[in-house]
Amino acid sequence: QVQLVESGGGLVQAGGSLRLACVASGMRVGGNRLAWHRQAPGKQRESVADMPIYGISNYADSVKGRFFISRDNARNTVYLQMTSLKPDDSAVYYCNAPSYNTWGLGTQVTVSS
Repeated sequence: QVQLVESGGGLVQAGGSLRLACVASGMRVGGNRLAWHRQAPGKQRESVADMPIYGISNYADSVKGRFFISRDNARNTVYLQMTSLKPDDSAVYYCNAPSYNTWGLGTQVTVSS
C-alpha cells in the first residue's frame, strides 16, 4: 500500500521560507513522477510543482523562481523548498504520486502579511 505523509508546514511571515517534506512508503520516489499541489479555501486544488522521473521539473507560473521540488532517494522523500513566500501562497499543500493516484493528507502553510 502506497502512503504519502507531508510535514513542514506552518505559519511564516511574507518573504520567509519553508521546506515541505513528503515521506513515501510502498513505492520508490526515485522511480516515479512526483508532484506538489495546493488548495486554498474556496479554490480548486492546483498543481504547484511536477517532477518527472527524468528531465526538467515544471512549476506553476505563480511560483516559478521561488519554489523548488527535489527528491532524496535514500530517504525516500520528496521536498518542496519555498522561498519569498507571499500571503497568496497560503493553502494546504499535498504530495501526489500520479502513477498510484495517491495523495497525502496535506500540510497547512499560512503566510502572514
